[in-house]
Amino acid sequence: MMFFSICIVVVFFPFSLCFSIKMVQEYERAVIFRLGRVLSGGAKGPGLFFVFPCLDEFKKVDLRTVAFDIPPQEILTKDSVTVAVDAVIYGRVFDPTLSVCNVEDAFQSTKLLAATTLRNVLGTKLMSEVLTDRDNIAEKMQQILDEATDPWGIKVERVEMKDVRLPLQLQRAMAAEAESTREARAKVVAAEGEQKAARALKEAADVITQSPAAIQLRYLQTLNSIAAERNSTIIFPLPIDLLQAMVKK
Repeated sequence: MMFFSICIVVVFFPFSLCFSIKMVQEYERAVIFRLGRVLSGGAKGPGLFFVFPCLDEFKKVDLRTVAFDIPPQEILTKDSVTVAVDAVIYGRVFDPTLSVCNVEDAFQSTKLLAATTLRNVLGTKLMSEVLTDRDNIAEKMQQILDEATDPWGIKVERVEMKDVRLPLQLQRAMAAEAESTREARAKVVAAEGEQKAARALKEAADVITQSPAAIQLRYLQTLNSIAAERNSTIIFPLPIDLLQAMVKK
């Protein structure tokens, strides 16, 4: 059969070169099968290589990193909350021969496995952990997927959780809880401010009572502040000493 293939190349030369000489790019590799068996030496490329008509069959494999989405998965968390989570997977082929011989469609199989792994991992987490601990969940998923896809010649480089959608009722409940927490915190801050203001006012009163001149100055300052407002109130400032004399009588 090899002799027959060479005869075909020679007889139809140079037209046979169009079918015998193949080229692969820098980011591609070619896995060549000769009579159903993979040629020794592994994948070919980049550059030109020769195939024998009627004997060789080859498949190109792209080595670039591929990103594919995981469709939203309805997941029941550990605390019995249903959430919809989607993610994105980044992977590449590190062994073209394994990716062709060991699995029919390497990236499609990885995508299906990633969806199953996402459900399994998030099923062991609480809802609060799903919302706040995304980095650790993504790292754990990457480790599981990388180990599972190693026989397929696939390297999972990164896993990212895109969105976590909660039920509408749960969103309202969480919003109400957050609002109550903010209101309680605001009341605590206001109470602390009033406490500090009362303490400062008491200290100021103690200082003022020690000096009659200070009381007089404070009285005049208060009258000035009231008179600055544009209203119809008429103020007759009286000396405090006169008022004290009247009180004594």
